[in-house]
Amino acid sequence: MSNTYGDWLRDQREAAGLTQQQLADAAVMTRSHISHIEAGRRVPSKEDARRLDKALNTGNVLSSFLPHDDAAVADYFEAARQLEQQATVIREFAPSFVPGILQTERYARAVLRTAFPPLGEAECDRFVVTRLERSKVLADPVTPVVWALIDESVLRRPVGGSDVMVEQIMHVVHLVECRRVRVNVMPFGLGAYHLMQGMLTLMRFEDQPPVAYSEGLSVGKVHDSPAVVEQLQGAYDLALSDALPLKESLALLRAAAREFGHHD
Repeated sequence: MSNTYGDWLRDQREAAGLTQQQLADAAVMTRSHISHIEAGRRVPSKEDARRLDKALNTGNVLSSFLPHDDAAVADYFEAARQLEQQATVIREFAPSFVPGILQTERYARAVLRTAFPPLGEAECDRFVVTRLERSKVLADPVTPVVWALIDESVLRRPVGGSDVMVEQIMHVVHLVECRRVRVNVMPFGLGAYHLMQGMLTLMRFEDQPPVAYSEGLSVGKVHDSPAVVEQLQGAYDLALSDALPLKESLALLRAAAREFGHHD
C-alpha cells in the first residue's frame, strides 16, 4: 500500500506528543502493530482505524481514508495473514502442501487450481500474487525465524507435475542451505503421529502473546487462548521430536527432487 496513510498516522501521533507505545496503549493495540502501519507494511482493520481516531481525537479521518487492502486470501485466513507479517517466529506444520510462504509461483498456481468452485484465471492470478507477497517475509535474512515441519507425502505428491515439483523442492533446499529456514520431514515409516489432523501455524511476536492458526477444508481459526496455544505448541513439539533431523530431512528433499527428474 502507499505509505501516505502511515506517514499521516505518524505525523498525528507525533503532533499529539505520543510514542508508538503510548498510542498503542490508548488504542488497545500493540506497538509493533502501530509500527507496521506507520511503515506501510500493514493496512489497519476498520476497528483498528476507529480506535486510532478515538485515541488521537481525529474524528473519523483515519477510518474514512482507510487504504484498500486488495490481498486475495480466503476470508478465514485474513487474520492469520496479517499476524504472519508481524511475527518474529513462525513454525509451520504442513500435512498436504508446501507451506504458503515457501511456495514457488508455479506450485502455488497448481495448488490454487484445485479450488472448488474453480477460480477464474484473473482471480487465480490475484491469489498467486498474494501468496508470493506473503513469501516476502523471507526477504529479511534473520526475521522471522521460520521452521517448517512437513509430511513426507508433501514431497512425493506430484503437484503441478515433475518440473513444478523439482523447482519447488529445490527452492526449499536453497532456503535451508542458506540457513533462512529450518525444515524437518515426518517420514512415512513413522506411521500415525500428533498433528496429522490438519495444518498448523504457530506464531510468536515481539510484544504480544503467541497465537496459533489451524486449518482444515474450507475452515480456519486463529487461537489466542493461552491454554489452547500451549496445547498446540506441545503437540507440535511432540511431533517434531519424531521427525527426521535437519541433515536427514535435507537428504530426503534432494532424493525426492531426483525422483522427479532433478540432476545435481
